[in-house]
Amino acid sequence: METNSTNKVSVIVTSYNHEKYIEQCIQSIFNQTYKNIELIIIDDGSTDTSPLIVDQYAMKSNKIRVFHKANGGLSDARNYGIQHSKGQYLFFLDSDDWIKPKTIEILYNNLIHYN
Repeated sequence: METNSTNKVSVIVTSYNHEKYIEQCIQSIFNQTYKNIELIIIDDGSTDTSPLIVDQYAMKSNKIRVFHKANGGLSDARNYGIQHSKGQYLFFLDSDDWIKPKTIEILYNNLIHYN
């Protein structure tokens, strides 16, 4: 993982019992054309197998950091992710969603171009 936070995008994914979708969500982030990304997954007290799934992904990539916490709801989990982010920019994604490969690149380029 790059240690420089300049232009880094922290993708914060909150997860609560989304074992059916979390892998597709993570893959969509890894498939981004913009590569200066850190993935922060907040497991918000899941009771299914999603905590095991995200931990397995974290063991395979140093771009993923996983935090497990007691259930506090979406806003609490997102705020927890913000506190642990190292990026200059934030992108939120729910664990049952996924994004197209150029999503972050397009958003970043527009951010820079239009200030």
